Amino acid sequence: MSNPFQGLVVDADGHVLEPADTWLKYIDPQYRDRAIRIACDDNGYEALLFDNTPFELLRGQLGSLGGIEMEPEQFFKRGRMTYADGSPLGSYDPKARLQVMDQEGIDIALLYPTIGICWEGSICDPKLATAYTRAYNRWLVDFCQENPKRLYPVAHISLLDPDGAVEETIRSKKAGCVGVFLSPDPAARAGKHLNDPAFAHFWQTVQDLEMPVAFHVIVRDQPMFREWLDHDVAGRLFSFAFLAIDVMAAFTQMLATGIFEQYPRLKCTVLEAGANWISAWLDRMDHKHHVFSSLKRKPSEYFYRQCLVSADPDETLTAKVVEHIGAEYFVWASDYPHIDASFGVVKEMKERLAPLLLADQRKVLGENAVRFYQLTI
Repeated sequence: MSNPFQGLVVDADGHVLEPADTWLKYIDPQYRDRAIRIACDDNGYEALLFDNTPFELLRGQLGSLGGIEMEPEQFFKRGRMTYADGSPLGSYDPKARLQVMDQEGIDIALLYPTIGICWEGSICDPKLATAYTRAYNRWLVDFCQENPKRLYPVAHISLLDPDGAVEETIRSKKAGCVGVFLSPDPAARAGKHLNDPAFAHFWQTVQDLEMPVAFHVIVRDQPMFREWLDHDVAGRLFSFAFLAIDVMAAFTQMLATGIFEQYPRLKCTVLEAGANWISAWLDRMDHKHHVFSSLKRKPSEYFYRQCLVSADPDETLTAKVVEHIGAEYFVWASDYPHIDASFGVVKEMKERLAPLLLADQRKVLGENAVRFYQLTI
């Protein structure tokens, strides 16, 4: 652990790469024949199978789900790199993950899925969706048992099955999960809005259990801005840039529809959309909320009361935005071991935050995450 006078460093959004047999081993027996798995097609290309149906977007390119600091063109040439090729040991072996954290100067990691950010929207059976999340959550809890003071599981919950979401949230909390990951994609909840009455019991549950919810980017074969996409390199860049829009949209709907007003102890983290946009976004909503909403408070007031936003190491204005908004409202994330992540991010974040008071740097680097998620350090 870091010197207490220097402060803890908490990665608020690290990832695992689930072993290919995770769902075969951990899913409820009645769903094993429909478990997520990797299979090769007639051309020898690997494909993810969700409910026995191939996920076409990544066929022959599963190595791109990992691949930290490897050449991107290795992965995007179909069939060249397998899922295993893109999976560094630290992504699926907890002992190796702790070694990577030591090398990077990370004391604690909150852990999120990788295959798990791909399948929602491809599944229509609510019970199967809950079975997929339950299997993953079981595996992740086992993974984190290697060092429960440093590795913290965040439960994957699917709102496609509102009753199952409540049950799995309660079970995951008892098993040791400290928060909840939700897909921001409307397809992951059968097109329902986040304030739909069907989700009221879920929001009440996460509020009562004091489990922060987090929206994180997802991988979809039918993304929100698909009509803008082409299939060349420029299309990949466009797609990556707009991954953040789903997250921003979900967070904005939470604010605009009064969910934070209705559930005043509900906590929410906004992940992998960057953080430098948050000031302008809150200003925009505050300026017109009295015209376009019936909220009792300014949208920014709900953000300040109930939310955090995660900064990316490569953002250039983070210190100024933190200074403007307040250091209490920011965390940071490594995104290890994804293809767009890199090593040395703790050093990079410290350099970004260097203009701030030392006390504020400590908040962003770790103290906010410890407080928000009530981590037992």
